[in-house]
Amino acid sequence: MVNAHDLLWGMTPAHLPAEAPAWAVEAISAGHPVVVRRAIAAPGYVAVGVRGRLREQRFAAEMPMAAVQRRVIPEALRGVISPRDLPALRALAALRRVLTQETWGVTGSAGFELASGIEALHAQSDLDLILRTPEPLARGDAHDLLAILETAACAVDLQLQTPFGAVALREWASGSRRVLLKTASGAHLVLDPWQAVA
Repeated sequence: MVNAHDLLWGMTPAHLPAEAPAWAVEAISAGHPVVVRRAIAAPGYVAVGVRGRLREQRFAAEMPMAAVQRRVIPEALRGVISPRDLPALRALAALRRVLTQETWGVTGSAGFELASGIEALHAQSDLDLILRTPEPLARGDAHDLLAILETAACAVDLQLQTPFGAVALREWASGSRRVLLKTASGAHLVLDPWQAVA
């Protein structure tokens, strides 16, 4: 069982479709991991994204589950220390001391770099985090958590992972009546991200 934001190793250029760009073939040939994305894949496959060196270099593909050799989940990256000095990594170091929940992890460029050792962060990078919230998070608690994140050395984008998808902490804390829930079948405006989308 894999989840969105997990990093997977084992994909080969042969798994890419013929229309894959050269940079994607190069990244896979170099042994880079792919990231699990929120989408419905064919049976026996997982929907993944290939990252290139540039921000706009993202390619959606499918990977056979049988090809997965290694998997790293966001929670496994919380304690990984990088020798690089960048705002996103300084923010992560500070937040490690104040995030008491056991169910948070690092995603995005920071997660990719910490898991693979491949430099993906730069001075303007945000820090992307995920917090697994199987039970509803009160809006007041979301507001308090957002206040902590806003003291960080860079912008922090935290996604709340509910049993039915993911919602941005910032949106849930804002008090908006409806919020955008990202699911495998697409994005939906919902009143309660902890309820199944009808």
